[in-house]
Amino acid sequence: MRLALIIGIFAAAALGLSACGFGEEKLAVSESDPNHSGAVLFATHCSGCHTLSAAGTQGSGNRGERTQGPNLNQREESFDDALFAIQNGGFSGAIMPQNIVVGEEAKAVAKFVAKYAGSEAEQSPRPGETKAP
Repeated sequence: MRLALIIGIFAAAALGLSACGFGEEKLAVSESDPNHSGAVLFATHCSGCHTLSAAGTQGSGNRGERTQGPNLNQREESFDDALFAIQNGGFSGAIMPQNIVVGEEAKAVAKFVAKYAGSEAEQSPRPGETKAP
């Protein structure tokens, strides 16, 4: 009975870790980059929901889930907006956990996101233009 309980606990822990999506395929930020610690924190705490190539993350495996966070390769974010989202649980509430990182760690993640998000973002043409600049 005790062995079954221990096996169950380890199985649940393994399942939980795999569900978090620690998608640190390959961190594209070198250790000498001032944003490296933010990239590591992002990969550790945010990879379960958000895709961002610079952190080697792929977000949630189930793209249909409501908990799928924005693909940050396709969305530019400012430092202030990223920090607000970290502190307040995103912009729409109740999906992203508040304060998943705090203090200097939150600032490091926000700086990293502000620098690397939007690498695949496309700009819409302005009125009168046929092509984005």
